[in-house]
Amino acid sequence: MDCRIIAATRAMLAPMLNAFASHTLQRDGVLLHSRIGGNGPPLLLLHGHPQTMVMWHRVAPVLAQHFTLVLMDLRGHGDSGRPTADASHRAHSKREMALDAMAVMAQHGFQRFGVLAHDRGARVAHRLAADHPQAVQRLLLLDIAPTLAMYAHTDEAFARAYWHWFFLIQPPPLPEAMIGADPARYVLSVMGSRHAGLAPFDPAALAEYQRCASIPGSATSICEDYRASAGIDLEHDRDDINAGRVLQQPLRVLWGEHGTVGRCFDVLALWRERAADVSGHSLPCGHYIAEEAPDLLVAEALSFFSIHPQEPHP
Repeated sequence: MDCRIIAATRAMLAPMLNAFASHTLQRDGVLLHSRIGGNGPPLLLLHGHPQTMVMWHRVAPVLAQHFTLVLMDLRGHGDSGRPTADASHRAHSKREMALDAMAVMAQHGFQRFGVLAHDRGARVAHRLAADHPQAVQRLLLLDIAPTLAMYAHTDEAFARAYWHWFFLIQPPPLPEAMIGADPARYVLSVMGSRHAGLAPFDPAALAEYQRCASIPGSATSICEDYRASAGIDLEHDRDDINAGRVLQQPLRVLWGEHGTVGRCFDVLALWRERAADVSGHSLPCGHYIAEEAPDLLVAEALSFFSIHPQEPHP
């Protein structure tokens, strides 16, 4: 995008985000971008692929009336930094991203908080709750089953629908080169291939996803994120299973009834193998719940994250 298009995009986005103050933080040489706003107990929001924190623009203004929201761009995405790729893919592991989230929440003064997360961000939230159980009170995950289970139970239907899972983990430089040749088209291809096409997305939000995918290093980070999920992240998941560790926090998972995850997997059964207190159900939408069914998501979040006497908030 040229400078005029970027400026126009930022102007369009201002009404979406102007209630949330922008902050940055360096952790181990990686810039982390977050926004904070609202009043009430702290709630961390983590976005999915190939998106940014802007994906919450339809739910954040309402949730901010009840919670202090921290919206964060994951490393490798949005306006956060793009780490250098490494042979183990550790720099893009969900464990590192969980440490990023801990640092961002500490920057804003929160040691214990709820988490609402979608897609890739929900995989970070899973690792965050597993590695830092003292920090995560409860978590609401959108349209995922556990990563290890999804790979283990992959069939033809899933592989066809989630082709990018298998394309992005191929050795460099082929996937990076193909994404980097036209990042905007990649975003539209991935997001437009789902249940509702591109119709649910605000044009300004789409433009922001495209802008950030075009930032140098984005193609590498996108691929490294998925390579980590197919490698080092699975090692961490297997370590938990072998040690008999399961999430103890209340976990609710929602999925789109028109999406792939609910069609291909028994979502609740798989999460009950990894967590002690699981609830959830489908919603009448596709994969992008926050943009396709924002009112339903807000109602779920307000109910699930309501303050309980046994769970004091800081």
